[in-house]
Amino acid sequence: MRAAAVIALVFAMALPGTAEIVDRVAVSVGNQVITESRILVDLRVTAFLNRTEPDLSAETRRDAADRLVDQLLIRREMEASTYPLPAESEADAPEKALIASVGGDAPYDDALRKYGVTPEEVKHQLWWQITTVRFIDYRFRPAVQAPRSAVLDEYNREVDQWKARGETSIPNFDDARATMEQIVLEQRANQALDVWLGETRKQVSIIYHKDAFQ
Repeated sequence: MRAAAVIALVFAMALPGTAEIVDRVAVSVGNQVITESRILVDLRVTAFLNRTEPDLSAETRRDAADRLVDQLLIRREMEASTYPLPAESEADAPEKALIASVGGDAPYDDALRKYGVTPEEVKHQLWWQITTVRFIDYRFRPAVQAPRSAVLDEYNREVDQWKARGETSIPNFDDARATMEQIVLEQRANQALDVWLGETRKQVSIIYHKDAFQ
């Protein structure tokens, strides 16, 4: 039954008289799948946001697949915990800022065509970034702490970087402490997320289909 469900999900039959379009399964995660086209969209949108050339090599496709597996597991946790997802309109402001950063609507549309992505795909990625950051704060940040020793270590690392850049107005520890604490809390929340993802992966059947990464 599962195989039949997977086939139903990934085969898109064209209209009579036209060619059949097949979207190959790249990863099976329990009873859900990540398709090859989804991986390619992720790579193109990520390159678009980073303003780099899309790299569609087998290695980067596998890296993207790993990211998408993590996203799927996080989405499952959101649903299981009845986490209230932010409205899609939350991505309006970052989308407007992105459009402005490339010079307006016309250059933005040209860039979208160049990368082979749609406005909806980009906006969804912006929304997902917001959603993930907020969920990490909600799910993992309450359980982590920022002891003074860790905050001081972070401050000293920042001071070294400031000096390396030639900055002269370097705040003292007391003035910078609140900012350093937030950095440490964020780092530890992300570390807690990584641990959780590692444990969750062990509890789910994850199969990478080699043909999609050749």
